Amino acid sequence: MDKLFVRNKQFYRLLISLALPVVFQNMITIGVNIMDTMMLGSYGEIQLSGSSLANDFINLFQFLCMGVGSGAAVLTSQYYGRKDYIHVKKTVTLMLRFITLIAVVCMLLAAFFPQTIMRIYIQDSQVIAMGSLYLRISVPTFILHGITQTLILILRSIRDVKIPLAASIVGFFTNIFFNWVFIFGHFGAPELQIAGAALGTVIARLVEFTVVAGYFFFCESRIRYRLRDLFCSVRDVVSVYFRYSVPVIFSDFLLGTGNSMVSVVIGHISTSFVAANSIVTMIQRLASVMTQGIGQASAVLTGNRIGNGEIEQAVHEGRTMIVLSLLLGLMTAGIILLIGPSIINAYALPALTQTIAMQLLYAISLMVVFQALQSVLTKGILRGGGDTRYCMLVDAGFLWLVSIPLGWIGGVMLGTSAFTTYILLKLDWIIKVILCLRRFQSQVWIKKI
Repeated sequence: MDKLFVRNKQFYRLLISLALPVVFQNMITIGVNIMDTMMLGSYGEIQLSGSSLANDFINLFQFLCMGVGSGAAVLTSQYYGRKDYIHVKKTVTLMLRFITLIAVVCMLLAAFFPQTIMRIYIQDSQVIAMGSLYLRISVPTFILHGITQTLILILRSIRDVKIPLAASIVGFFTNIFFNWVFIFGHFGAPELQIAGAALGTVIARLVEFTVVAGYFFFCESRIRYRLRDLFCSVRDVVSVYFRYSVPVIFSDFLLGTGNSMVSVVIGHISTSFVAANSIVTMIQRLASVMTQGIGQASAVLTGNRIGNGEIEQAVHEGRTMIVLSLLLGLMTAGIILLIGPSIINAYALPALTQTIAMQLLYAISLMVVFQALQSVLTKGILRGGGDTRYCMLVDAGFLWLVSIPLGWIGGVMLGTSAFTTYILLKLDWIIKVILCLRRFQSQVWIKKI
């Protein structure tokens, strides 16, 4: 047991202090999505599906944000571990320039080609029209969320987690309030329905940006990054940034596009499948927030340990976090089976959609254990250790080479059940767990920057 669990209570206090704010923040984000889904669900499957598929494109951008921010955090966590604050600042500057460029490109695509984007996911003209409207209104969210999300990841890498949580809490109540106002037309506002959901999200993103950016540029006291640092020279960090961060960016981008392709597969099955999946996915994300928190905390802890030269401690703590992720995955499966049916029954769904949703629920409860393990391994320990190229290969490779082709063959061509189709679409999780556990045991993932 001593080999599996760290005996130092300080480790668990630190793990919890890093993980819990991430858990609460993710719960808030998912809570907003659930409320959006429930509000729009009252207007039928067309608006619900339009919002869901439009958000798949926005989620693709969010994967890029995660890649850019997490890639930079691989460096900043190790720099911070050895108190090299100058290189922390230079890495942040390069990251902000990069994410701004990506955000501008996505804004242009959403503003001028929304219907083209929607046709990638589905051919239903009504759903395309609703999704296109949602995307056009959502244009400002790209730059706002891009800067906010990447700064949050940097703050986490230097163990500053309170402000991101506060921003999410404020954003949650802002989003719920303005969605309620604009979707249903309260306080004299027009009843905008799906357009109101998009508008409420834009306002919430603006509030979150104000809180996080205001704190980071004017109040943060650990690395003291200020607006003048946006213009500093970053030439000496470009090569190391691209060596360690670009694989993370590509990994998350390919993972994001792969998940979008999963949505394409689902969209080609039926509108009922799209609606059922949007509901059940929210249940799964809500139930698995603890494993996501452990995953992100493990990346910070591992990076800090290795940056400070504590290799043996990093390995021992990594082993403990793997066991914890397994236990949490099993607990998550139980929670999904316990609360899932009640949530599905709360929606006014046609009988076919409800049947599909229940099949997906059972499939997710099986696969969520593997999701927990692969999340802590690839997004946490191995990435925090600097093994970003390997993570890129396993993260995206098996999704594209195994899960997507098999999901298309089963769900679209052969018409397999919703349960079987979902298992096929997530088969890469099982493969990643097996390979990454072997990688962890080899210790070749430890790369001090």
